[in-house]
Amino acid sequence: MKLKDKVAIVTGSTSGMGRATAELFAKEGARVVVTGRDEKRAKEVVDGIKAQGGEAMYVIVDASKTEDNKILVDKTMEAYGTVDILFNNAGMLSMSSLMDVSLEEWNKLWAVNVTSALYLAQLVAPEMKKKGKGVIINTSSVAGFDAHHGFVGYITTKHAMNGLTKSMAWELGPEIRVNAIAPGAIHTAMVDSIGGPDVLGGMKEGSPLKRIGQPVDIATVALFLASDESSFVDGQILRVDGGIEI
Repeated sequence: MKLKDKVAIVTGSTSGMGRATAELFAKEGARVVVTGRDEKRAKEVVDGIKAQGGEAMYVIVDASKTEDNKILVDKTMEAYGTVDILFNNAGMLSMSSLMDVSLEEWNKLWAVNVTSALYLAQLVAPEMKKKGKGVIINTSSVAGFDAHHGFVGYITTKHAMNGLTKSMAWELGPEIRVNAIAPGAIHTAMVDSIGGPDVLGGMKEGSPLKRIGQPVDIATVALFLASDESSFVDGQILRVDGGIEI
């Protein structure tokens, strides 16, 4: 088992990429802390992990709220006594254009997509430093490399996540490795909320693999980054996008 006896926090893990990652981490021996805003879905994920012989708990968290992120780490420490892996996966999508995005929406995007990752890293880093080892994985996006009309808040926060990941790697090393995953067209609940896989047709046809990614495609990369197999990988933004825009 690649993560035997490790404690992993996976934010935004009641569906999609986060859920697939939580389930895979548990199969690989980690004790997983599942987070999300929907208690029914969180319990379902934890129950499924336990049914497969894994160990998990859930904490209901609104990633935009500082106090919720503090509670998450406190409860993890109370239950398991440590944190070995933090996967900052919680995210918010916005389709608003530059002239249409409200300041309220803009500020919430930053709170969920960037500030929560920064704050959670600040909370878990001292424990990881004390142990002499830890891993932080952030979720970026292919939107963190380019820009298109609309999506101004989402694009901006994902560009910021790339910079934050590199800064974390410099400042938290050598004990803590920090990398990010930049998904492309992945079929998740977030995609379903904007019309389903059909809206990703252009990204599908614009990639050499000619398919939409699945949450497990992200989970397997997260497992690699969380495990010792990636012990010399640090400060990288790893695109998992089917080869789009190569």
